[in-house]
Amino acid sequence: MRRGLFLNDLKGGTDLALLALRLFLGAFLIYGVWDNIVSAERMAEFVSFLTGLNCPLPEIAAPVAVWAQFAVGVLLIPGLLTRWAGIVLAINFVVAVALIAPTGASFRDLYPPAILIFIGALFATQGAGRLSADAALGRST
Repeated sequence: MRRGLFLNDLKGGTDLALLALRLFLGAFLIYGVWDNIVSAERMAEFVSFLTGLNCPLPEIAAPVAVWAQFAVGVLLIPGLLTRWAGIVLAINFVVAVALIAPTGASFRDLYPPAILIFIGALFATQGAGRLSADAALGRST
């Protein structure tokens, strides 16, 4: 009865759930920055956005944030160096929240970047799961 109440049998799906999250989030992160990577005009718009948020060194911060997000997406899809990717994801979005929060953004507006902090923490602490390059290479999952 206790197993049924706490749905313990669902734990067997952890690796599949981590795979689905990695694939979706990795694709989302790549999609979200691809225009900044292929278009100098879009990158300049992002620099301008960061300037408006009083971000220090926006000309450096913009490409660093874009390429960090891209790299995390690329690493999450196969589940390679996933714990590192989680740390970079969390840091990138801690900075985003720190820049956006002082603008008077609502809790709802902060949710998308904030949830990525926690997903980064999840990957940093839990790894990619057994269905990953990390596991195939014998690294800790």
